[in-house]
Amino acid sequence: MRSRSTLGTFAVVAGGLAAASLAFAPTAAAVSPGSATATYDCGSWGGGSATLVATQSGTAATITLTSSVTTSIPVGADQINATLTLAKAGGGTRVFSGKKNPALPVGPVTIGPLSGTVASGDSLNSYFAGVALKMVIFGVTVNCDALTSQSPGPFVFS
Repeated sequence: MRSRSTLGTFAVVAGGLAAASLAFAPTAAAVSPGSATATYDCGSWGGGSATLVATQSGTAATITLTSSVTTSIPVGADQINATLTLAKAGGGTRVFSGKKNPALPVGPVTIGPLSGTVASGDSLNSYFAGVALKMVIFGVTVNCDALTSQSPGPFVFS
C-alpha cells in the first residue's frame, strides 16, 4: 500500500513540476524591432519620415504606418485601401494590405493595421526598387517610394 502512495505522490509532484516548467517557459519571440522609421516620397501628396509598427502572432503579422504624407481633405475611417510591399532579405517580397485607417482630419496619414503573412526568419525592409506603399483614396491612387532603409533596421520575424 505504501508503494502506491509513494508512486501517487511522485506522479503528483512530477505533474506539478511539469506544469510549472510550462508556466515559466520563455514565450516565443516576436518581431524585432517593434517599430522602425523610413523616408517615403509620395509625389504631390508629400513625403518624409514614416513610422512603421509591426506585430506578429505566429505566421500572421500586421504593420501600422504613420507618415508625413498628408491629405488635403478629411478622410473617414476605413476609406484608404493600402498595400505595403516589403523587400525580403535574400530576394522576394512580402505584401501587407487592408482597408484600415482611423478617421483622419486634413494632415498626416495613418494606415493600418495592414495584414500579411510571414515566415520564421523573414527579414523585411520597406526599401526596394518599386512602389513600397500604394494607397487608393477616394479612387485616386497614390504611389510612394521608400527613399531609405528602415532604421534601426529591418523587421525580423520569429
